Amino acid sequence: MSPGGAARNATVEQRAAGRHASRAARYRRSVRLSRSRLLVLCAIGAVAVATSCGRPAPAPREPVPPTSTATASPTAPPPQVTQPVTPTGDFSAVTWLVDAAVAARRLPGAVVQIGHAGKIVFREAFGVRKLDGEPGLDGSPSPAEPMTEDTLFDLASLTKSIATTTAVLQLYEQGKIRLDEPVQTYLPDFNPTADPRRARVTLRMLLTHTSGIAGDLSLDGPWGLTAADKAEGVKRALAAWVVFEPGAMFHYSDIGFIILGTLVEKITGQSLDGYVRKHVFAPLHMSDTYYLPAANACGPHEIRGNALVSDPDGPRATDCPADSWSTGLLTRVAPTALDEDTPGINPHFGLPLRGTVHDPTARRMGGVAGSAGVFTTVHDLGLFAQALLDRRANRPSTFPLQQATVELMTTPQQPGAGPDLRGLGWDIDTPHSRPRGTVFPVGSFGHTGFTGVSMWMDPGSDTYVIVLANVIHQRGGPPIATLSGEVATEAARALHLYGT
Repeated sequence: MSPGGAARNATVEQRAAGRHASRAARYRRSVRLSRSRLLVLCAIGAVAVATSCGRPAPAPREPVPPTSTATASPTAPPPQVTQPVTPTGDFSAVTWLVDAAVAARRLPGAVVQIGHAGKIVFREAFGVRKLDGEPGLDGSPSPAEPMTEDTLFDLASLTKSIATTTAVLQLYEQGKIRLDEPVQTYLPDFNPTADPRRARVTLRMLLTHTSGIAGDLSLDGPWGLTAADKAEGVKRALAAWVVFEPGAMFHYSDIGFIILGTLVEKITGQSLDGYVRKHVFAPLHMSDTYYLPAANACGPHEIRGNALVSDPDGPRATDCPADSWSTGLLTRVAPTALDEDTPGINPHFGLPLRGTVHDPTARRMGGVAGSAGVFTTVHDLGLFAQALLDRRANRPSTFPLQQATVELMTTPQQPGAGPDLRGLGWDIDTPHSRPRGTVFPVGSFGHTGFTGVSMWMDPGSDTYVIVLANVIHQRGGPPIATLSGEVATEAARALHLYGT
């Protein structure tokens, strides 16, 4: 390296160290400040927020009756009934934000739920989940489908947090893994040539996105397109380049969580979807949360390449295996985008994705990966969020981790110096933290998903904000993080948190 290059690197490192020190100090202040000082700080911030509130009040909304799900398949689970929630407080600003986003075609629709002090204080569905004239489940153009509170959303990367991280930390509690142990200890194929850089990659680094591993697998070539190929995906993940020095910086990596999903499967001897269904979702009574691998679908359908296509005229299923899922669920799934993975090879190219995971790597792997693949409702995600907050506060809770582990998971755990604060599987203070908004302090935590979903939780006020949308359904739809942050800010103000 030239002297000039060394000097530039030194300068970059000094700036990074400065940013890290600043963010670390902010975090320490946020968790140690007295309530009175927080009230003063956040009240100052609220002045800036309030200047953007000069807008007309939203039109009154008609009360939404309880909704139930009617399914087209005799093998579908019993319909779930969602009782309406009477808002506790004035959430008209939240309603205005989401209505305006739908009207501006930033997204076709959304479902928002806000929890505070152990109760759901706001929940509402907005817009539509499918646009007018788009193909319905039979492939023919059909009317728009109103968004409903029981809509199932593709969680994309939020899968990493609620499913994979929880499963990995259960293994940690059982003493089957150690966070600072090298990955190669448990998965020797990660480093078959004893490369010294790969040998330094630990499980903690995978969980905090500081492993230095590249972000995504290459999608070049036909692997997993004409038929799903999980084994090839795992092989490629284990062989992925370690691009940056392990532990040196935050670099978001889907591959790291594919590896973590593989770890869960190897140690438990179970499929990832089977394990989390039994050990993560069931204890929380998340009965409407699923991986939806096309190979396990039961009901009228066909599989084109790696994607499921509904076939209403196909033969009815009368006896589904225990590990299957009913295609009757598809009537509630919010479609994401058109399948644009590799024209000329992919037999599903150009068709809408509905009930098949949008993430192309997880799709090529059959719909089940540590990085993506879970579908759920706002109700079930609220169960997860409230149980997590309760366990973190040492209140009675069904959350399937111990209090000390939850605190470990949701506080900064990244190794070494760096400007970004990450928990184990959760975001705290990084460029991805916009869903926090401007009122919740550093020390709150959450995650987003590319499809248009986000969840942010604040232990200090016992509050969570969930925004589920399918923003990628309309080409050019912006990431959800900005809207989620605005919703979080207005939710905190409606609840009068931290002096707002």
